[in-house]
Amino acid sequence: MNGSESVELSSHFRAMFKATIILSQQHNIRIEEQPITWQTVDTGGKSMNTLVITCQAVSDSNVVGIVDPTSSSETPFIADFGEKLGIPVVSYAATDPGLSDRNAYPAFQRTVPSDCASALAVVKLSTRFNWTSCIIIYQNDAYGSDGAKVITDALIHNDLTVANTLVFDIETLRMRDNLKYDLTTN
Repeated sequence: MNGSESVELSSHFRAMFKATIILSQQHNIRIEEQPITWQTVDTGGKSMNTLVITCQAVSDSNVVGIVDPTSSSETPFIADFGEKLGIPVVSYAATDPGLSDRNAYPAFQRTVPSDCASALAVVKLSTRFNWTSCIIIYQNDAYGSDGAKVITDALIHNDLTVANTLVFDIETLRMRDNLKYDLTTN
């Protein structure tokens, strides 16, 4: 998924969330006699900004739940914070398998499957088409490297070969390696 698709998808999720809140208000659904409202903030993808802004929102308002940022790298901070305050944290985009650990993140839930489900799908696809080897291309951030690791582990566990891993640099929007060479020689 490229940057513009990610922004568009995130916008769709936010729109659905806001529509749900508006419906709750139209039907007079309340929590502790208070109408359900929302606050949207831009964290700039920085974990510390996420924590600071969330602390401020919780201090200023009667927060009963947090719909988490789209980044798996920001989520652990907010999931820990929510657990300490006794409020649930829900993510519509965080796919890091580590977030599935109920002992580590008891207040966290997600509405999307973890990267383990994607890895299993890649294994099943490879098996279905009798592919025995592949090249993994991933983006150079926590999402990309963690996802590549999960997929690599699943492939190896199922006796499939990862011939090479290639990095797509999300800052320069270019491959770090010679893609043509790697694809034709592997």
